[in-house]
Amino acid sequence: MVKKRKVPTRRCVVTNEMMPKQELIRVVRNKEGEVFVDPTGKKNGRGAYLCKDIAVIDQAEKTNALNKHLNATVDATVFNELRELVAGPTNEK
Repeated sequence: MVKKRKVPTRRCVVTNEMMPKQELIRVVRNKEGEVFVDPTGKKNGRGAYLCKDIAVIDQAEKTNALNKHLNATVDATVFNELRELVAGPTNEK
């Protein structure tokens, strides 16, 4: 009998929905207080997860959900980076 591995789940800070870790984007605040996107999900620091959805990212920016979860001020560049990650690579030259 093959034992099925447990899929790690995390909660989106905006929708409060439990989802597999792979379907979420992690934003991290490290000890120095820097906030950045962590596409690997392995960097050290306090992490908050968001659904890969533009509407959810906009909602997080509007309600300051990340600021509350990370106890830090989240810069607009972080939200722009999140939107780029969700939208995928654009072919702008």
